[in-house]
Amino acid sequence: MTETRKAMLNIILSMVIFGTIGIFVRYIPLSSPVIAWVRGVVGVLFLLTVSAFRKKPISFEAVKKNAVLLGISGVALGANWILLFEAYRYTTVATATLCYYLAPIFVVLASLVVLREKLTAKKGICAICALAGMVFVSGVVESGIPALSELKGVLLGVAAAGLYATVVLLNKKITDISANDRTIVQLGITAVVLLPYILLTENLSAILLETEEILLLIVVGVIHTGVAYALYFHSIGSLKVQTAAMFSYIDPVVAIILSGLFLSEPLGVYGVIGAVMILGSAWVSERPKK
Repeated sequence: MTETRKAMLNIILSMVIFGTIGIFVRYIPLSSPVIAWVRGVVGVLFLLTVSAFRKKPISFEAVKKNAVLLGISGVALGANWILLFEAYRYTTVATATLCYYLAPIFVVLASLVVLREKLTAKKGICAICALAGMVFVSGVVESGIPALSELKGVLLGVAAAGLYATVVLLNKKITDISANDRTIVQLGITAVVLLPYILLTENLSAILLETEEILLLIVVGVIHTGVAYALYFHSIGSLKVQTAAMFSYIDPVVAIILSGLFLSEPLGVYGVIGAVMILGSAWVSERPKK
């Protein structure tokens, strides 16, 4: 098997794993900040174990060079997780995931200012189509203004997308550091930042989990964070950026299918139209000219 084919299989697997996280989170009876914190801690421990096994210690010189950007991106990543998990609780997994996948469009728009990139006609049209798709997914066209809780879930998903776009843009500025070291530091900062907030707002002594719920929490930390991020970042180096971007849309498609199969959360006709507009716009926006 060639290195490129192996990288493609790895990134596809990571996207499938990311697409299933909403199903697991829905059945974990903990607040979003606690789940995010555990995810960060377990993910870091897993990646440190992988690094030790591969005998590749963290380059502290590279970490020091990018300390400020790594710190800001770690905080943004933690807030991003909290908002996305909260969105799952107020609306369907499918709707929350589609709102979250406005992130590529946000990146395109923000890059005009942050990275001073030019906005092509294709990208501009795709951004408008994706925003229109957001209106369909929100349920406004089909049933008018959604219930307050549903609308809250939509807005939380969009806010999470904005933070994820921030993380992506910040990572474009981070240089001369391995993907593994970058991920360990960002996840570690996320866990450290979330801990004081959890201690001040959560009654940890009242948390009682069944064995099955503990296992779900471990799966989210190890599989959906450690394994998925390891597969993703170790595959990007062998693939073109456009290829990696197109594969990333496997995530929401998997989330939509699974939410319908296991959570009985059908999107409806207008929801499907919105899904096609959002995912189609994002895919076309990143599709190579050739």
